[in-house]
Amino acid sequence: MKTDRIDDIWGPRTPHTSGSIWPQRVDQFLIDGVSEGDVDAWIRGACLLCSNGCGLEVAVRDGHMVGVRGRAEDRVNHGRLGPKGLYGWQGEQHDRLTTPLIREGDRLVETDWETAMSTVVKRSRTLLERKGPLSHAFYTSGQLMIEEYYTLAVIGKAGIGTPHMDGNTRLCTATAASAFQESFGSDGQPSSYTDIDSCDALFLFGHNVAETQSVLWSRMLDRLDAADPPRLVCVDPRRTKVAERATVHLPIRNGTNLALMNALVHELIAHDRVDHVYVDAHTVGFEEIQQITHDTTPEWAADICGVTADGIRAAAEIFGTSDRVVSTCSMGYYQSHQATAASCQVNNMHLLRGMLGRRGAGILQMNGQPSAENNREAGCGPALPGFRNWDNPEHVRELAELWNVDPMVIPHWSPPTDANTIFRYAEQGSVGFLWIAGTNPAVSMPDLGRIRRILAGDQCFVVVSDGYRTETTELADVVLPAALWAEKTGTYTNVDRTVHLQEQAVKPPGQARSDQVIFTEYARRLGLTDRAGQPLPAWESPEQAFEAWKAASAGRPCDYSGLTYRQLHDAGGIQWPCNETAPQGTERLYVDGVFNTDIEMCETYGHNLSTGAPVSETAYRARRIDGRAILKSVPYEHAFEEPDETYPLRLTTGRTVYHWHTRTKTRRSRQLNDAAPSMWIELSEPDAQRLGVREGDIVRVTSRRGSIEAPARVSHIREGVVFAPWHYGDSTTAANELTLTGWDPVSKQPELKVAAVAVERIAPGHGPAPAPANTASTPVRPPDETVRD
Repeated sequence: MKTDRIDDIWGPRTPHTSGSIWPQRVDQFLIDGVSEGDVDAWIRGACLLCSNGCGLEVAVRDGHMVGVRGRAEDRVNHGRLGPKGLYGWQGEQHDRLTTPLIREGDRLVETDWETAMSTVVKRSRTLLERKGPLSHAFYTSGQLMIEEYYTLAVIGKAGIGTPHMDGNTRLCTATAASAFQESFGSDGQPSSYTDIDSCDALFLFGHNVAETQSVLWSRMLDRLDAADPPRLVCVDPRRTKVAERATVHLPIRNGTNLALMNALVHELIAHDRVDHVYVDAHTVGFEEIQQITHDTTPEWAADICGVTADGIRAAAEIFGTSDRVVSTCSMGYYQSHQATAASCQVNNMHLLRGMLGRRGAGILQMNGQPSAENNREAGCGPALPGFRNWDNPEHVRELAELWNVDPMVIPHWSPPTDANTIFRYAEQGSVGFLWIAGTNPAVSMPDLGRIRRILAGDQCFVVVSDGYRTETTELADVVLPAALWAEKTGTYTNVDRTVHLQEQAVKPPGQARSDQVIFTEYARRLGLTDRAGQPLPAWESPEQAFEAWKAASAGRPCDYSGLTYRQLHDAGGIQWPCNETAPQGTERLYVDGVFNTDIEMCETYGHNLSTGAPVSETAYRARRIDGRAILKSVPYEHAFEEPDETYPLRLTTGRTVYHWHTRTKTRRSRQLNDAAPSMWIELSEPDAQRLGVREGDIVRVTSRRGSIEAPARVSHIREGVVFAPWHYGDSTTAANELTLTGWDPVSKQPELKVAAVAVERIAPGHGPAPAPANTASTPVRPPDETVRD
């Protein structure tokens, strides 16, 4: 279906009743002058511009990408594509890195691969000889392939032996992993997108799905427009397109998520809307959360959150009286100071109602990136491959045997290192070698002034592999040109555990190479071997890497052992676990009420949700959890920064539907860049009136760390809250100039959604602010909460 998806973001509706199959609708875009008859080949894959993971095909003509179309048979999207999926791939055609770069004084100059890699390996070897493996750190993306993640995980954990490995998934999806580990014993989404097709209530906690996963919102809209729509509850300080459709919209103050969640759990227990048979058989900890939430009434939470007690009661009533509830959780909850505790309370609500493991009832703790799940599974971040427990000697032994290395090489003497700590070590110089792959921390990390000083300093040698020159490459010592999506072969796994095979459609430009090839060459030059003297890692091709990963995942919760490239080519997306028991994949986890909390299976022994202190194996074993889920929470605490006289407003950051992360791809797509070309600041009508700000006026937003300037957009965000999209990287407009270095104690996810700021008008505007006209910030109704019958 050819449609202008800039103005019509979600496309035409195909409503369907509960329990029926979501109708197909194939979206397609070909560049001007190309028709279907001109296409030489359609190459199968999946979109890599949000975490939804839509199946698609790439149109190739004369060795170049010329378009895309959705795959009608794919379980994720049934043929649909969003604006980024339709148009964003064009960004790969422009301004690419095609040759290595090396620093000479204050500038980067072109060089050859031999010089670049020799320089990287020489510095790496010198540091390893002088300081050992703790001198090395790797910071990757949520957009690589599992073959690349697993290759680097083996290099870092089995070859070098460093615990300093993390990804920008720390910024978007770390809390999803932590919440699942704390509640269910291991990472892994328990539910399926198909549950949306048959639920009778939807709860979206801090999740602006209309812009962050536009095809998933299309799926929800098709149920909301049916004759038997589910009731919808939205928790978001902004009146988003989701909020406009809500039965109950709770525009809480950002940073007060846990107060709301404790009140919702209080209501379920107080009104005995609890499945006691399920709770008694399949959970531990009921008395603990009952005590913690005993006094967290709707009236108590209403004062903290800035909503009415009746609104909280209405949301709790919907959850407590519905037969099939699907809940999603995203950045509005994750990027906050009590992120894991709030997200665990979402899990707790489902456990209390027995809303897991059956059609239409489940949880999707959303990922922010398309292959964030792979980063977590493969152990390229701060985890061991296959959701193994770093504190379990048997799990370490399994990996040592698989890799044929001494178990003591594998870092397991302390918790793996998170990104915040990696950058602190790089700042101090104890990490002297930092490799950044496929991400742009000079725009995406909090407190950007500090991050840029770290990357520019002489205390740490910085290697960056990327497809473009970015704000981060400009601070590096060596830059390596990397192949991007559809220029290489490999697999991605989306939010609901659906694995897709992306097949190479075109060759990478110039001297660009896939990350797997780059990592493998680094390992070969460094001379990494196993105990038998064989090369480590032991593979060369993507399919060999995939087979090795299957062996690592076998028998673990994320079991890929039943998947093959051929199967994925033919069928499209398939969910893990996929093995001899489940050869077609597994739609839902925990159907039998048995969780991954057994002492020999669990990925972690858990943490204190207030302090982050780990639970010991002895204490965990003493609870005799034995495959039951864990109900846990903590009391609400105020955010790290609260408004005061100097900084009276609350900043929150987020995305627009037309851009992806720091815009390295999407600003190079004409349609997407024209739709949202530059930064804006969103203010409420009362705040704008008080500050004397009109639509389009230039305002300065200042925090304790820095300031930015941009045109104002006056909308129906809640009073006292300021919104800034974080895609725009110039130091005068980058939202993360304002955000603080603080994080959740368990997930270590930075608090990007709460900071105290001041706003002042500094110049008159020259027309409307540049925010997109058909997205979340469109003023439609007053900002107070919606409660509909």
